[in-house]
Amino acid sequence: MKNAKTPRDLRYAQLVDRMTPNSRHLRGCVRAFWVGGLICALGQALTMLAQRLELGEVTAPMFTSCALIFLGTTLTGLGVYDRIGKYAGAGSVVPITGFANSVAAPAIEFRREGMVLGLGAKLFQIAGPVLTYGISSSILVGFVYWVAKEWLL
Repeated sequence: MKNAKTPRDLRYAQLVDRMTPNSRHLRGCVRAFWVGGLICALGQALTMLAQRLELGEVTAPMFTSCALIFLGTTLTGLGVYDRIGKYAGAGSVVPITGFANSVAAPAIEFRREGMVLGLGAKLFQIAGPVLTYGISSSILVGFVYWVAKEWLL
C-alpha cells in the first residue's frame, strides 16, 4: 500500500474543504443556553405559581411537569417546536418539553398509517428506549435499596 495521495485525492480533499460549511459552535452553544434556560425559567415560574395556588410540595412539581409536557406536545402539533429545535438545538431537547416532542413527533408524522400501525407503533419510537432504561434502572435501584435496608442495615 502506498501512502502518497494521488492528484485525484488532493482535488477531492480540496472540494470537500470548499463545500463543507464552517462550524459555528459558539453561536449554537449560546442559542442552546438561552432557550434551554428560558424553558427552565418557565418551569420555575409554573412551580412558583403552583405553590402560590397552594397545590402542595408534592403536587406543584407534578403540575409543572404536566404543564410543560402539554406545552411541548401542543407546540409540536402546531409545528412550532421543530423551528425552536432547529434554532436552539440541544437547548430545546434536554428539558422535559423535548421529551414530549420526541414522543409526539413520530406519532404525528405516522398518523396517516392508522391508529395501530401508525400512531400506536411509532408513538414510542424514540422515547421507548428512554422509558425502558428509566423504568428498568429504577426497579434495580429500588431492589438494591430494599435488600440493603432489610439485610444490611
